[in-house]
Amino acid sequence: MNEIRVVASVSDAGERLDRWLVTRIDGLTRSAIQNLLEEQAVTCKGKILKKNYKITGGEEICVHLPDLREVDITPENIPLDIVYEDADIVVVNKPRGMVVHPAAGNWSGTLVNALMYHCGDSLSGINGVHRPGIVHRIDKDTSGLLVVAKNDAAHQSLAAQIAAHTAFRGYQAIVVGSPRTDRGTIDKPIARHKIDRKKMAIVEGGRAAVTHYEVCKRYHGYTHMRFQLETGRTHQIRVHMASVGHPIIGDPVYGLKKDRFADIGGQCLHATELTLCHPATGQQMCFTAPLPDYFLNILEKLEKMS
Repeated sequence: MNEIRVVASVSDAGERLDRWLVTRIDGLTRSAIQNLLEEQAVTCKGKILKKNYKITGGEEICVHLPDLREVDITPENIPLDIVYEDADIVVVNKPRGMVVHPAAGNWSGTLVNALMYHCGDSLSGINGVHRPGIVHRIDKDTSGLLVVAKNDAAHQSLAAQIAAHTAFRGYQAIVVGSPRTDRGTIDKPIARHKIDRKKMAIVEGGRAAVTHYEVCKRYHGYTHMRFQLETGRTHQIRVHMASVGHPIIGDPVYGLKKDRFADIGGQCLHATELTLCHPATGQQMCFTAPLPDYFLNILEKLEKMS
């Protein structure tokens, strides 16, 4: 069993333990911490603490983490929309609603489960047994293009391109409202939200995040937009657009709750373009994925509204 020890400062005095731990331990949600508290896995000087314990300041809190269990990832015969494939890479047009790799709560039905069935052992192992071949991710309810590495050399090449910002990734989305300019750049650092650990936020001192945008068409109360990522932070476009007052429609985390498109099943965001250099040949390759039906249906409704 592993342990995490965190020392409270005087300024933390009065905070409730479960809320305080969420802001101090990366990777643990509030529900996970509450489960640990219920299992009597949080102590101070050997004394078991409850979730309503109030921090006094200066004490050392010990969180006892259970041993990680190995989970078998099962290949599943799930249809894939394969845009391109060779011995080194496979480019997939991921559908909306599909999780990229297995994790707590989603051990099956993921893109990785489907890829393992399709590719067999031909996936890079750099990201471990739960993320074979996965070089970059897109959110569950974001649809569109994703490149997967079929061997470690390809993985290293693709990861280097993404890190150096030489791999182009283009997205389209529909946002609430009408941005003031037709083109622009949002340059705001992003980090884990200090209170809600499931969310990302604009945080001073966070990781650099740069999103370039362009207006495709303006509608009554909404705008169809195109984006180019210079960096690839978690939820980057979603957080950046919400931060400037134009959240993506349907976004359950950063969007408007009372918008007419709030219940469309997730954010209206599609990865439409992907440009990279082939890891073996060095040839520049450009891939595109047409807008899916759910996106086109909303555009049709906006045309009628306007």
